[in-house]
Amino acid sequence: GGNLVGYTRTLTTATVLAVNKGEQELAMALSIILLLLAFFITVVLTTAQQRGRCP
Repeated sequence: GGNLVGYTRTLTTATVLAVNKGEQELAMALSIILLLLAFFITVVLTTAQQRGRCP
């Protein structure tokens, strides 16, 4: 998914590549970024949905 030789465009692919290269610190940092991004999007969408239901 989005991986070119020596270059990647997705966080998930970059994380897997970092693990395969033995770069555990980079993989952990990318995982935390991905987790925070997913959490932020969930909070934003949930808030938007709740505002639509309660005037």
